[in-house]
Amino acid sequence: MGLLSNRIDRSSLKPGDHIYSWRTAYIYAHHGIYVGDDRVIHFTRRGQEVGTGTVLDLVLVSSGPSRAHTHCPTCVPPNEGHGVVSSCLNCFLAGGVLYRFEYSVNAAHFLAKARGGTCTLAVSDPNEITVHRANHLLRNGFGCYDVFKNNCEDFAIYCKTGLLVLEGRMTMGQSGQAVSIIGGPIAAVLSTPMRLVTTNIYGMAATAVSVYCASRYATDIGMRADVAKVEVEDLTRRLSVGLFQVIEPPVAAVALPTTS
Repeated sequence: MGLLSNRIDRSSLKPGDHIYSWRTAYIYAHHGIYVGDDRVIHFTRRGQEVGTGTVLDLVLVSSGPSRAHTHCPTCVPPNEGHGVVSSCLNCFLAGGVLYRFEYSVNAAHFLAKARGGTCTLAVSDPNEITVHRANHLLRNGFGCYDVFKNNCEDFAIYCKTGLLVLEGRMTMGQSGQAVSIIGGPIAAVLSTPMRLVTTNIYGMAATAVSVYCASRYATDIGMRADVAKVEVEDLTRRLSVGLFQVIEPPVAAVALPTTS
């Protein structure tokens, strides 16, 4: 894998790999864990790859892959109680390109990847542990899906590292992809005071980029101080009694109906 692309061939896949595929116009990427035998375990919102229950679905849902009306016989339909599903590799990719998420990258490499959701500074655990976590969560769930706080990338990173971002014992943390979506506008806002110092558009742009990169670096799972290593059995036990939870946002009146 090179600096500019994490694209790989299927022949190089190994059980325990964290893989992803960009959707239309690179608006978002869908992440999962390859567990062997052409199967990928991934986290969804009631079987749909993404969704917020808000007007944002106009962009997100429309950028997703179109689904066939006939169910793939090799894929496991979503459990009614949670959104962790098992799909064949073809259905997971949905016509997209295969990429592998990188772990243990250095700071220079991390910052060179301008788009979040492609790599992390965190160290991954052995592949057999990753596969065990993914299969356990397939049976027991990963809490409620939240596009910004508990999404498919968070799921895959947890399977690889066992790390969770904990906020007052209430929420699990944000993915690099979500931080990129939020961090861009924040960087623009924080850089606007530069207008009081200089009218140079290049100086303001450089400041916005610096703020954006700093926010990505500081919020990476490998750098945060508010993380804990949680065994998967302990995680699902705590989820079942409400010690860890992500409150799913209410479905707004402007939400689009999802399609299968």
